[in-house]
Amino acid sequence: MSGVAGVIADALKSTWARSYARDLPARVVHAIERNDDMSEVLVKLIQLAVFALLGLLYLASPAPNPETVSRVPVVIVIYLAVTMAGLLFAAKRAMPDWLIYSSIVLDVVLLTYLIWSFHIQYGQPASFSLKAPAMLNYFVLIGLRALRFDARYVVTAGAASVICWSLLVIYVVVNDPVDPMVTRDYVTYLTSNTVLVGAEIGKLISIIMFTAILAISVRRAHAFVTTAVEESTAAQQLSRFMASPVAAKIRDADQVVEAGDGVRRDAAVLYIDIRGFTETAGNMDPDDAMALLSDYQHEVVPIVHRHMGAIDKFLGDGIMITFGALAEDPKASANALRCIDDILKSQRDWTGPARDLAIAGAAMAGPVIFGAVGDGDRLEYTVIGSTVNLAAKLEKHNKVVGTRALCDVQTYDSAVSQGYEGQPNARRISSTLTDQSASLELVVLA
Repeated sequence: MSGVAGVIADALKSTWARSYARDLPARVVHAIERNDDMSEVLVKLIQLAVFALLGLLYLASPAPNPETVSRVPVVIVIYLAVTMAGLLFAAKRAMPDWLIYSSIVLDVVLLTYLIWSFHIQYGQPASFSLKAPAMLNYFVLIGLRALRFDARYVVTAGAASVICWSLLVIYVVVNDPVDPMVTRDYVTYLTSNTVLVGAEIGKLISIIMFTAILAISVRRAHAFVTTAVEESTAAQQLSRFMASPVAAKIRDADQVVEAGDGVRRDAAVLYIDIRGFTETAGNMDPDDAMALLSDYQHEVVPIVHRHMGAIDKFLGDGIMITFGALAEDPKASANALRCIDDILKSQRDWTGPARDLAIAGAAMAGPVIFGAVGDGDRLEYTVIGSTVNLAAKLEKHNKVVGTRALCDVQTYDSAVSQGYEGQPNARRISSTLTDQSASLELVVLA
């Protein structure tokens, strides 16, 4: 039992600290706080709806004692006015903690005053108010505070409810003229205006237990929300450093990705490179060289995505692109050739400095192994196999034969069968790649 009690005590103790008080990036904290601010607007809207309904019920009910002045309209008007002011404030800016605490306490105080006023409205002893079902609204006010996913506010609402109800019980016992005021008989308690101490203690225990359970639940939920926001934010940032399909594959994987996981697929690999960029960049200011490379990648990447390609990696001024590796693509070859055609054709319309670059590319289709490589701390999805190696060599072969774009005959024929329109000026050549003994039948695309 002592172990269980310790766990509960630690959980309750931690409710006063924000779940994201640990060392988190500022952008993550900002995202969580923004969500909390929106939650406060939701709290105020629900409070308006609840007490507007109470006001309608009051107007629809006959006056119990026409000679007494009811406090109900006053309390409801004050509550609606304060809640509306809080709603307008929360909709425009983040509410500071002190204002939220003040709002919570004021809500509970107004509810307690409303319950206290019932004995005057109905012309009964003060103990009459202790039996009003409106007491259940304490649980509503406490529950509303769970919408912010911050256990501190739940605990504050629960503590305020316990204090206010205790003060109301003390007031009744001390000031009520009924004799005897306190009874130990349950039937007498239910059929008269006496006070059963055990019943009032039971109500307080219920409020305390409800608050504790809700606070622990909110604390745990906020921990999950914090982790989810942190991971979501990290995923958004990481997706900028990898292909979107790769990020989606990692996110949707049924199991944790491990090095060595792989699958064999028929895919197409496209290499894009800039001729003479190393020499050009060596004579440029570093900032200008990086700006030129950034402009080139800014133009090329959207074209790749438009043709269902995935950036496998940036190789300095080169780009390795795959089609049909992450997921099966029955038009991988066609998409690869359309992509290189689009890049070379659209370059004349680019407006940045990359327009004057000498871009070359080569595509090769065939079986590849797609999977994760690396170790436990650094993984990377990539493709390996002879198709990948030949595509890289074929791209370099552009310089040997004086072309801008090449592919092998098999890739070209496969692309045509998949709907590729072909190039009217495409021609076939036989050539031997570096460190290749046999010549290959190639197609010059540009």
